Amino acid sequence: MIGEIEMSIAENYRKIREEIPEYVSIALAGKKRTVEELLEVINAGATDIGENYVQEAEAMYKSLNDDVRKVRWHMIGPLQRNKVNKALSFFDVLQTIDSLKLAEVIDKRARKMEKVIPIYIEINSGKEPQKAGVMPENAEELIRQIARFENIKIEGLMTMGPRFGNPEDARPYFKETRRIFEHIKSSMPNLDMKVLSMGMTNSYKVAIEEGSNMVRIGTAIFGERKY
Repeated sequence: MIGEIEMSIAENYRKIREEIPEYVSIALAGKKRTVEELLEVINAGATDIGENYVQEAEAMYKSLNDDVRKVRWHMIGPLQRNKVNKALSFFDVLQTIDSLKLAEVIDKRARKMEKVIPIYIEINSGKEPQKAGVMPENAEELIRQIARFENIKIEGLMTMGPRFGNPEDARPYFKETRRIFEHIKSSMPNLDMKVLSMGMTNSYKVAIEEGSNMVRIGTAIFGERKY
């Protein structure tokens, strides 16, 4: 539009932060973003950064120097077992745990590092074979198995859900993940289940309506990625 003023990253962040409920955390999707872009949003008040790749996250982590500890670092992409050691050295939360084998490796490495790592269980709410995540009907059993590990703390669920042009189409998948979340909270009160990570740039408003208290937003704040 003629005369439209392009908002800065900081302004975009503050605008969304003001529009959504205070109890909803924003994990900024930092994939392919520059150090300068992340610094701008951190200085604007961001509290959580999500990264998809361990190597990319490590490089960013080192580049931010003293600013790196102003935020919590979330792994929001698939985590390979051979990258667990490195991931545990700087990520604060692992959002994409979907198998007992992966959890076993994380627990073993975390024990050696003498730390307890918070994780979210990723739910494949759309039952899409090409996507990561545990199938909804298998989630409870997986959570019961992982809950036995002493160096892992299950704090929530995460879902990507199918991608749609119309965010309303994502609503049933958010509802299903919320249902699992509430069931786990009531049936396993020993767990400190507190985070429901659902919704991205296109769908975060619908996700919040369906109970999400953490959204993962990139494009709406940083603009389109430059490859």
